[in-house]
Amino acid sequence: MARRLNDEDRRPGDEDQGVLEHGRHPEVEAAEFEAEQPARDLSGLPKLIISVAAVAVSLYALLWVVRPQPAQPYRTSFLAVTLAMTLLAYRPLARGRAASEEERAQGADNPGPLDWALAALAVVSLVYPLLVFDDFARRVVRPTGLDVILGVVAVLLVLEATRRTVGWVLPAICLAFVVYAFLGGFLPFGWDLGHKGYDLERLVGQSYMGIEGLFGVPLDVAATYIVLFTIYGAVLEYSGAGRFFIDVSFAAFGGRSAAAPGRTTTLAGFLLGTVSGSGVATTVTLGSVAWPVLRRAGYPPNPGGGVLSAAGIGAILSPPTLGAAAFIIAEFLEISYLQVLLFATVPTLLYYLGVILAIEMDSRRYGTSGVEVDTKPLGWLLLRYGYHFSSLVLIVVFMAFGLSPFRAVLYATVVAFALGFLRRETRWTPRRVFDCLAAGTLGVLPVVAVCAAAGVIVAVVSLTGLGLKGSSLIVGAAGGTVVLAAVYSAVAVLILGLAVPVTASFIIAAVIVGPALVELGVSEEAAYMFIFYYAVLSEVSPPTALSSVAAAAITGGDAFKTMLLTLRYTLPAFLVPFAFVLSPSGEGLLLQGPILGIAWTLAVAAVAVAALAVATGGWLLGPARLPERVLAGLAAPLLLYLEPLTMAIGAGLLVAAVAVHLATRRSGGAPSPTGPRQEAAT
Repeated sequence: MARRLNDEDRRPGDEDQGVLEHGRHPEVEAAEFEAEQPARDLSGLPKLIISVAAVAVSLYALLWVVRPQPAQPYRTSFLAVTLAMTLLAYRPLARGRAASEEERAQGADNPGPLDWALAALAVVSLVYPLLVFDDFARRVVRPTGLDVILGVVAVLLVLEATRRTVGWVLPAICLAFVVYAFLGGFLPFGWDLGHKGYDLERLVGQSYMGIEGLFGVPLDVAATYIVLFTIYGAVLEYSGAGRFFIDVSFAAFGGRSAAAPGRTTTLAGFLLGTVSGSGVATTVTLGSVAWPVLRRAGYPPNPGGGVLSAAGIGAILSPPTLGAAAFIIAEFLEISYLQVLLFATVPTLLYYLGVILAIEMDSRRYGTSGVEVDTKPLGWLLLRYGYHFSSLVLIVVFMAFGLSPFRAVLYATVVAFALGFLRRETRWTPRRVFDCLAAGTLGVLPVVAVCAAAGVIVAVVSLTGLGLKGSSLIVGAAGGTVVLAAVYSAVAVLILGLAVPVTASFIIAAVIVGPALVELGVSEEAAYMFIFYYAVLSEVSPPTALSSVAAAAITGGDAFKTMLLTLRYTLPAFLVPFAFVLSPSGEGLLLQGPILGIAWTLAVAAVAVAALAVATGGWLLGPARLPERVLAGLAAPLLLYLEPLTMAIGAGLLVAAVAVHLATRRSGGAPSPTGPRQEAAT
């Protein structure tokens, strides 16, 4: 029987506002602090200046859609303003606590003289190319002394902005690549990584004076796709879509069965991802609302955190927004973003199938129960607020009719903005419009810094030929076999993702690991999607999984145990990408090939995900013993290989697992579910 969410599980105002309350509690603030370097708590004139600049950038990006400008001037001017804003909006060193109201009133967290000086230098170093653009572009291989000085300043300020927003690791990696460009000439040419070596002038020309460095594809993606989608997300949030998505999730699944709280959390994470576009942000926002429900249902802290982080990471694996790296795939492959969404459709379905099966099993293992949440009926919510779905659908519809992603998201933003007038509490006022546009640009600042820094790496790779050299090393280490190359590539991307954000790890891996897979016969589409999934999954991979850390901070669980449980929920997403690259049939999972081929690959992959869920979740028709779990675990990768022989062997192992399970149940040998439940609770 469903239990009702009582007063101790609600926050003030829930009676009138459904289950979503936008306020933050201490656990959420702690999770956000752990997840990334927080921005300053600005006040007074600095806050006004940065907000005005943010609004100007949002309007500039929207204007660019209807009146496009040449690539390099637009990217340069965009970076000039956003880099200066980042140096002002983010602290040079982390604060141990948020500023109090009294401290804020005194401007304790406002930028100091050094920050203003660095911001001014950023503007000067990036406006200079615009003032002398024609001559500047012609002397890429012969920069003047002033070009070199300002180029070095621009690169160093980008690295400093990156350090302030995402930490020191990515800037350190960028500097290591620069050192390699300088000193690679000292490596013997017989070595696979040796090159002739390059001086400062050549590096500045490559990184600062062309469109392969700071102003390359990564920054282009940030200044077009990503900023437009963050503005769209801000408009959705300010129009009340975030609250609606959570309410409709609880209304759809809440209280109906023991597994309903977990399923509700997963659906809410998927919907919220369309607003946030970030795994950690979705986990934190969702956790403040969903954890009281999960706790009341009987979830212990660690499994509850696993559900939250799995739901959060699903947000950047799922259409229609995906994560920032998906936009880069479209640019690298020179295909439409709609095509990337199609690539992601089937893997997304398989991901959520795995999560839902794990939730169903855990609801039995932990003895959870339904929780009746005070919310309006689903039909009432859809009739009154269902219009929030319209702009999401329109993005895909517009692209299907041939519009560019930029115009599609612009028109969807206009629709979402217009729909904000339908409710009195979300009706637009000049102040709300100002705050919304400011939020759109402020949300993209860390991504801009990361993309610009990643451009330095791309410049070095392009200049030195490191991409081809690195891919040759991978191919050689794998002995020319796709299986080992895929395993090495997955491990490399996961390790890289432990230290740098998803976007940066994808870009680095795409230029080094991608060519290795392509050389072994993997299509470019499959190779990039393989790298994309492993870059995203680094957010839930031990030992530094940020989404799991955020979830554990909310539930009060152990961070490392939460990571391991999250790994179990998300394991299908770790294995399904191998199907892309190990067999030509695997491209059916990317909706490539004939309809019949796509259908049977989807069916086999779904069975493989179910087998994997049995192996990790320890449940079939009842508690599963070790023999059937081992058999199911062996069956899953064999089925996902998608070749006739391996599928036949995998199917046989899975049938054997079911037979063993039925035999032990009839003989009364099945273990009691009490053991796993008690173990999970501890």
